[in-house]
Amino acid sequence: MSALKKAKSFKKSKPGTYLSIGSALFGAVSVTKQVKKARSENDKLQLVDAVVSAAAIVTTVALLVRELKRMGDDDVLAD
Repeated sequence: MSALKKAKSFKKSKPGTYLSIGSALFGAVSVTKQVKKARSENDKLQLVDAVVSAAAIVTTVALLVRELKRMGDDDVLAD
């Protein structure tokens, strides 16, 4: 199996999904810093950018959690 095929299958696996959730949540640290900086400088445009970025992170995590739930539903022995 080529390295590219392995990488694609890892991305759709449970560990790959958990890794994606972790990296998305790691981005929340950057957004938090951006919000603090925007508030201290009273920069509304930067604050709007940070809020939009935070919404994107929340949406990404929600989609990945839904994907994890779907992976769990595929288990025929879980019944």
